Amino acid sequence: MKYLLTLICFFLLFFSCKERTTTSNNPLKTALASTHPAIRQVMDSVANYEVQIRYTEINKTNEAYRFVNYDINVAPEHYFYPASSVKLPIAILALEKLNETNSLSKDTSFFIEGDTLTTTFAKEIIKIFAVSDNEAYNRLFEFLGQEYIHKKLIEKGIEGVSIVHRLSTANANDITTKPLIIYLNDSTTFSNTAIINNPLKPLKIENLKKGIGYMDEGFIVDHPFDFSLKNHYPITAQQQVLQRIIFPDSFTETQQFKLTNGQLEFLKNAMQLLPKDAGYPKTLYHDSYVKFFMYGDSKDPIPSTIKIYNKIGSAYGTLTDCAYIEDLENKVQFMLTATILVNKNGVFNDNIYEYDEIGIPFLAQLGREIYNYNRKQKQN
Repeated sequence: MKYLLTLICFFLLFFSCKERTTTSNNPLKTALASTHPAIRQVMDSVANYEVQIRYTEINKTNEAYRFVNYDINVAPEHYFYPASSVKLPIAILALEKLNETNSLSKDTSFFIEGDTLTTTFAKEIIKIFAVSDNEAYNRLFEFLGQEYIHKKLIEKGIEGVSIVHRLSTANANDITTKPLIIYLNDSTTFSNTAIINNPLKPLKIENLKKGIGYMDEGFIVDHPFDFSLKNHYPITAQQQVLQRIIFPDSFTETQQFKLTNGQLEFLKNAMQLLPKDAGYPKTLYHDSYVKFFMYGDSKDPIPSTIKIYNKIGSAYGTLTDCAYIEDLENKVQFMLTATILVNKNGVFNDNIYEYDEIGIPFLAQLGREIYNYNRKQKQN
């Protein structure tokens, strides 16, 4: 009887979360055939922009979800720089690691050895999503270490990811983490030991050397920029991580992140939080500050009925957004992940990129095209 019940549960799980990738009747092809100038200026010379897109159609029948993936140029072995998009798995794994020690929670106070800020894990995670704070990411990176990050992602079936460095700091590639001084209560602290990770290994995938040169200490070096020791977080992995948070029951227990229901709700709330709701001034941080799809090219308020659970990346001329978008009023929901490179002069690290002219308008209009497609599907 026990075996029979196990078998029944397996089949229920399998058929309730079926996912497939298809090339037939691809809605992305329709979206990218749009005559809108923001789409056309990219698609008319698409080879220059290294575009990769995955759209996931979500259907629900009898409490069971069906997921259909549609891809354009998605190639896990073709490198693009993920920038801040890597902050999502780091936030998730920090919460998971807290569960390994009974005395720690997201509200535990700590500071990094040598840092001047005392904070909490919850505060740093909110900063990561509300304004994509690099220092917040770096603090959680010190808590985890490279080997822990990779071990946990592989355990969950998320492969091909390499998160090896901090962001925008002098010690970015240091393989030894800084200890955390953790407060157990108002007067008691303890220090965790530094983690010594294995030396970094260069990536061995396609397209690691980009452009015609790069800026280094104020001078242009006339060689392609080598990304082989940079983070790697492909489109497929980004979608898999996001789906495990939004639809955890779509995965086996082994594949799920080990988070409590309370942690999941906290994380999802942080992901859709607008800067103003996290206490940041509206004059400096408009609603779409870290929401590229649908609203990235506008400073107007995002309607309260639209919820965007996402993480963007923006650096070295590469823009990326991985999002679950939900329209509560019209019962629309979908997942969309895309990346685009906008570096016309081919020089990296010079901060001359076409973010506002080409990249963000493209991603915003792509989001609107897919949203409108879903609205029409609901009406049919």
